[in-house]
Amino acid sequence: MNRVLGFRSRLIGGGVAIALLIGLAACGGPPKWVKQGSGAFNEKDSKAFYGVGSVAGVRNEPLAWDTAENRARAEIAKTFETYTGYLMRDYAASTTAGDFTKNTEEQNVERAIKTVTTTTLSGVRPIERYKDEKTNTYYVLTKLNLEEMKDNLEKAKELNAQVRDYVRKNADKLFERLEKEEDKRAPR
Repeated sequence: MNRVLGFRSRLIGGGVAIALLIGLAACGGPPKWVKQGSGAFNEKDSKAFYGVGSVAGVRNEPLAWDTAENRARAEIAKTFETYTGYLMRDYAASTTAGDFTKNTEEQNVERAIKTVTTTTLSGVRPIERYKDEKTNTYYVLTKLNLEEMKDNLEKAKELNAQVRDYVRKNADKLFERLEKEEDKRAPR
């Protein structure tokens, strides 16, 4: 009798464990931000820019995380400045020979798009990571807080003014040294 009860309890315990695993798997899936994608969003506490980057098929896990993070940063950068070059070539011809009852038609359409983004952003931070085990896809969510970005821009302006003043000040000294050297070498 004890063997039957032991078997039943293991059977029931195993069934409960399987049911829990199935339930957890059904509730799973990617976080909301993976499907929402990149963009500027207004939250309760602040306004921010978000970038979602992903990579699939990379076996080296640290490389995959770095790649996804860099792609997320690029998504934010594209929000600020993107140059797009667009070229479309369209060719069509109709050729008729002889009695004008037979003709040959041909056409060729080509399209090329080149998109380039180059910008420097300070303050972009990864805030979440997710790996889809089924597809072996790595996702990283990055955030650039609007207020932090404004502070960084102000600091950069101040720094640029300081650099400009330093160069002006030292440029005068450099010209003075140059004049002294020229005076030394001037024919007498």
